Amino acid sequence: MSGRAQTIQLNDFKRQWQFVEEKVLGAVRRVGSSGWYILGAEVEAFEKELAVFCERAYAIGTGNGLDALEIGLRCLGLRPGDKVLTTPLSAFATTLAIVRAGGVPAFVDIDATGGIDLAQCRDLLARDRSIRFLLPVHLYGHALNMEELHRLRRDFELKVLEDCAQAIGAASKASRVGTAGQAAAISFYPTKNLGALGDAGALLTDDSAIAKAAAEMRNYGQSAHYVHSSLGLNSRLDELHAAILRDAFLPNLPAWTKARRKIAQKYLQEIRNPAIEFAATGSADDSVWHIFPVLVPDRDGFQKHLRDNGIKSGVHYPFIVPDQRALKEAAVESSSAEFKNARRFARDEVSLPVHPFMSEDEVEAVIAACNSWSRA
Repeated sequence: MSGRAQTIQLNDFKRQWQFVEEKVLGAVRRVGSSGWYILGAEVEAFEKELAVFCERAYAIGTGNGLDALEIGLRCLGLRPGDKVLTTPLSAFATTLAIVRAGGVPAFVDIDATGGIDLAQCRDLLARDRSIRFLLPVHLYGHALNMEELHRLRRDFELKVLEDCAQAIGAASKASRVGTAGQAAAISFYPTKNLGALGDAGALLTDDSAIAKAAAEMRNYGQSAHYVHSSLGLNSRLDELHAAILRDAFLPNLPAWTKARRKIAQKYLQEIRNPAIEFAATGSADDSVWHIFPVLVPDRDGFQKHLRDNGIKSGVHYPFIVPDQRALKEAAVESSSAEFKNARRFARDEVSLPVHPFMSEDEVEAVIAACNSWSRA
């Protein structure tokens, strides 16, 4: 054991609270005194600021990221039985949204960074013209190749919904994630780079018709009070979450992203263990580092070594989506039965701490632990 008095957390919400407490309490007092708690001025103000930050015309707050994905697919015109090209390595919510919206997930393997392999997507789209929808995930905070996403949308006349749950603010060659598709979905689950104090999400778009449809769909499908024009959901971003996000979290996101990138850069430069492979983009600034993923040949042994040194770690994700039991009775299509790269990540990936409240000593401790590890 290292004798470290305090464990290095994968996410440190207690330190975050110490930083944002006064802003949060101020937001709570403002909402409480307003007497208006659902779909009011706070939601409207946050949606406007979020849209500006994400470089989209509209943001529609939802109850969570899963609902934002489902609403996005439905607003793009997904019909029962439509195929949706997506990744086998992601949080299950990505695929669950497709199934809930009536679509058929069509899986394509990932590349060396963990993101969906866009070259394989192009090949499959050329062979199967029945595929009209693409749901790519900007995994780990890494931006996919935005230029290629734009080209795929154009070349195959696709409806593209980007899953930006882990990548708010990330960009590829100055093109922000969430700007290649007709719409994009964000999660504000607490662990996300822009996390709420509970569940919340949003749908982003430049299309006024999609924005209007999403705003109705999140609120029981109401086009006017007690006028239900579609079969919607109860998925409203509430006033309290919106106020807290706007006051306490969104203004700090650029600084927190800068801190994540600084930690990631240090890891990339100073972790020098040949048994540890980076699953990274070209440089630290190419990602917002929601997660710092590495690949190791003995995950259990490596994580035990980290625990023995007072360091928590994670796994994203231990099972690929097509193997999940919940899909056994669902319609699913696969471009490959192997998913060689995705299965490697599921077997070997470990997530190192990279949150913005880490001290320099803690970063050094993670580096030292990584460099001192040897596979038994």
